[in-house]
Amino acid sequence: MTVNKIITGLSMILRMLIRQKIVIILLLIIPVFFLTIVEFTTSERMLPFQLASLDEDVFINISEKGISFIFFAVASSGFLVSFLALNLIQKDNAVNRRLIICGYHPIELMISILLALILVIVLIAIYIGVLTNAFYTVDHLSRFILGLVLIGFVYGSYGLLVGSLIKMELEGVLMIVLLVNIDVGWLQNPLFYAEAQNQTIIKFLPAYFPSQTAIITAVTDYSAAVAIVNSLLYGLVFFSFSMLIFFYKMRTK
Repeated sequence: MTVNKIITGLSMILRMLIRQKIVIILLLIIPVFFLTIVEFTTSERMLPFQLASLDEDVFINISEKGISFIFFAVASSGFLVSFLALNLIQKDNAVNRRLIICGYHPIELMISILLALILVIVLIAIYIGVLTNAFYTVDHLSRFILGLVLIGFVYGSYGLLVGSLIKMELEGVLMIVLLVNIDVGWLQNPLFYAEAQNQTIIKFLPAYFPSQTAIITAVTDYSAAVAIVNSLLYGLVFFSFSMLIFFYKMRTK
């Protein structure tokens, strides 16, 4: 394993993403669209609610608009990174096979993919975090961005797993939409969660811990250490399985 090959693999992945100009444009436009809709459709009425990962006697008092901004920032981060990760692993499948035939080791490609994914996650999290803060002042912006990084890591790893399992693009997109839309796009909304009948099911979904991290860090001074650790563990499970499948498919005799 050589550093030069890892850097070369990383640069190839990033060039592939940059060449897809429509993808870059959509990455910039989609969060703006989501947050603009929130601005024009939600009210300023105060909505006290309870966060699942905090003590039962802790209630957060925040406006409907404020919590909607935070929730849709988390949702858009999960959506964007999961689709990018799916595209990352599916589009380069043939290229990766040729690289291995030419002397690359699957582990070198795996490290390149991981570095590219981390870079994309961090850039998207910073962009959406700063954009959200422009619409609604976040109490702890850097910690809130960490929550966005975690949702990106969890759903980016899920996107890699789906891309490793499924060859066809349409089937992969449907699997992404199915879970992301139900989980991060709906059930993790703290206002919905407060009235949900089966809250235990929601707690086992991938977006639960990173969503809790983002909301806790955005509007409270409470520690989100437990949610952060569990988010990392959830993402590592997805990533490990995706890389095992990738290694198995890319191995050569």
